[in-house]
Amino acid sequence: MAAIESVYAREILDSRGNPTVKVVLDTDDGAEGIGLVPSGASTGANEAWELRDGDKKRFGGKGVLTAVKNVNEIIAPKVIGMDASDQRALDQTMIDLDGTPNKSKLGANAILGVSLAALYASAESADEPLYRYIGGTNGHILPVPNMNIMNGGAHANFATDIQEYMISPYGFKTYSEALRAGVEVYHTLKGILKSRGLATGLGDEGGYAPEMKNNEESFDLIMEAISKAGYEPGKQIGLCIDAASSEFYGKDPKNPDNKAEGKYFFDGEFRDGDYMLDFYQKLVEKYPIVSIEDPFDEEDWDNWVKITAAMGNELQFVGDDLLVTNPKRLQKAIDLKAANSLLVKLNQIGSVSETLDAIELATSAGFTSMVSHRSGETPDTTIADLAVAKNTRQIKTGAPARGERIAKYNRLLDIEAELGSTAEYAGASAFKRAKVLQSR
Repeated sequence: MAAIESVYAREILDSRGNPTVKVVLDTDDGAEGIGLVPSGASTGANEAWELRDGDKKRFGGKGVLTAVKNVNEIIAPKVIGMDASDQRALDQTMIDLDGTPNKSKLGANAILGVSLAALYASAESADEPLYRYIGGTNGHILPVPNMNIMNGGAHANFATDIQEYMISPYGFKTYSEALRAGVEVYHTLKGILKSRGLATGLGDEGGYAPEMKNNEESFDLIMEAISKAGYEPGKQIGLCIDAASSEFYGKDPKNPDNKAEGKYFFDGEFRDGDYMLDFYQKLVEKYPIVSIEDPFDEEDWDNWVKITAAMGNELQFVGDDLLVTNPKRLQKAIDLKAANSLLVKLNQIGSVSETLDAIELATSAGFTSMVSHRSGETPDTTIADLAVAKNTRQIKTGAPARGERIAKYNRLLDIEAELGSTAEYAGASAFKRAKVLQSR
């Protein structure tokens, strides 16, 4: 047992320059854990509550001093003396102390900061790397990096309706080879954009964010970049997208007064669910797409069921806003057969133990899991260790640019080196459709 000796929180900044919570936790055996909490821009309505101060005179209302105070004055006195390694008991103590369904009293950012700090302290006490501490000796599979190389939606002032265009370098023997391929495609894409007079500024997650004529033009540019970099689309590198459709459901994001209940504002007009389903089907026929995240709104369960029934045997449909890493919403999706993959974000649910529960439930139901960053990140690399620990086979952590994204990719390189000959790269096994594309 390593008893918690002290817990202290303070306010720091995330990758967008917005305040977030840092927690330092010390145990009586000399171990120290640090918890850094990320933040999202495109957030699901059912996510755990990120507590902000609301004082417009300070950081535009985005300060987190209340969450910091909740850690220092409410949570700390309750958890000091507890066994830091009893993660479930610690997390449950904080959940009970909060007493709300979505952690709105203390703030999920307060609770998660302490939860993460305890996790790191416990790993240090056990003298184990985090992936080994979480997953034991079984954690050995390096995930396919789904690299967001073009940004739109809420991450780039709606340069396109679709929020993220990702490349998935699955056709390689090792993670390091796959990472190299992804980086080369990313830099090649920049050259193509520059040659056409298009902007090469970056969105929140490091992807390029030029204004496109339509949503499909981005795919054509990425396909060109893959080939020009010397790789084969479909055979070695596939495509993933995050439509983030809740952002354009029922409203024009650039003109909030322009509304249409139950419709999607897409390609300049309001569209119904059948139009969107047809759009996705045509995309999949034309491009080597292996995964689509949030193709429909977070409460549009009927269309989620439709698209999963229509293409779910071959394609991955990832629930982010739909599932928010919440075991209750995940169970509903399992029962309805809506989606077949879970996006895993620690701050959506607000504690380590609940995150692990969600992954376990997804795995038991035959869902895949993609561990994910947020658009507002920190140098924290927990998600890299988590992906390996739980053998999720997929990770999503932005473009190979910006320090907070690169930190995750570099951590996976470190883990690969530490595992040595026991390291296995997930490759095409991460996606049903990747195997199909490779066999053609």
